[in-house]
Amino acid sequence: MENENQGCIVERGEFKGKPILILKRDQEDKYAFSFGLTKAKLIVENIEAIKKFVEENSK
Repeated sequence: MENENQGCIVERGEFKGKPILILKRDQEDKYAFSFGLTKAKLIVENIEAIKKFVEENSK
C-alpha cells in the first residue's frame, strides 16, 4: 500500500513477519525511514516533544 502525505510517500511493509511503515521523500529515496508498531506508539505518545524539537531546531 502506498500513500502520498504532505510531500512524503508512505508505504506499509513487513519485517520479520511484523507490520512496518516506510516513509520516503520520493520514490528514489535511498534512506527511507521505517519503523514498527513499538516505535510508532512511542512517536504518538511523544508527538508534542517531537514537534517542539522540530520547531526549536528549524531555521
